[in-house]
Amino acid sequence: MRAKLADDMAGVAGGAISALVGLRREAEAMARSAVEEMVRRLDLVMREEFEAARELAARARDENGRLAARVADLEARVAALEATPEEPPAVDGTVP
Repeated sequence: MRAKLADDMAGVAGGAISALVGLRREAEAMARSAVEEMVRRLDLVMREEFEAARELAARARDENGRLAARVADLEARVAALEATPEEPPAVDGTVP
């Protein structure tokens, strides 16, 4: 009789633990959903999106630096060409 009672109590305890685990998972899912909804309402970004945008901005800054250096080089070359006096063409139309 006592063994039967102990088995019954163990079964009830096991069922209660299973129910509590299920409730915990459901509560976690509901909390996660509520936080995600709050993030959407507040127009916040997720960390992954932020990291991707930060990486994109870093690449854009690097490219901007390279292009600025290239433009400066081209402007210097144009200025040097404009500073060089042109020789007039020869009377017969050929370039000396």
